[in-house]
Amino acid sequence: MSAKKTEFNDLNAYWLVGFVDGEGCFSVSFNRKPSMVLGIEARPSFSVSQKSHSYEVLESIQNYLGCGGIRFSKSDGTYKFEVRSLAQLRANVLPFFLTYRLLTNKRHDFEKFEEVCDLIAGGQHLNVAGLSKIVELAYAMNGSGKRKYSKEELLKFFNKLKL
Repeated sequence: MSAKKTEFNDLNAYWLVGFVDGEGCFSVSFNRKPSMVLGIEARPSFSVSQKSHSYEVLESIQNYLGCGGIRFSKSDGTYKFEVRSLAQLRANVLPFFLTYRLLTNKRHDFEKFEEVCDLIAGGQHLNVAGLSKIVELAYAMNGSGKRKYSKEELLKFFNKLKL
C-alpha cells in the first residue's frame, strides 16, 4: 500500500477555526510614517505561520478565505499566510470569524482586532483620541508578542502633538 499525499483543498470552516485558534494571530503593528497625519501608521494583520513542510496548508487557507498572501519570514524560518489589507480583512477575515467563532482566549484578541479595524475604517486613526484607543486595544492583545515601540512611547508621542 503506497502512502497517499494529503490534500487540503477541502478545508472545513470548523477545522480552520481550530487551526487558527492554535496557530493564528490577530495583531496590530505601528510604524512611524511621516506622510500620515499623526506620523504613525496602524497596520492590522491576520496571519498563520507554518514550517515549509506545511506550506500546502497555508495555500489552502489562502484559497479558502480568498485573500492575503504567503511570504517567507527570515526571523523564524517559517512561511506566513498574511492578510494586511483593511479591505480584505473587513470583507473576508472578519465575517468568517464572526460566523465561525474562535473557541479559545484568542477570541478576545479577535474582538479587539475587529474593533481596531472598525476604528481605522471610520478614520479614527487620523486623530489623537482614536489612535490612542487603537494603541490601547492593540497592546491588550497578544501579550507575548514583540513590539517595536512600547505603548508608553506611542502614547507619549501622541500627547506631544498639538492638533
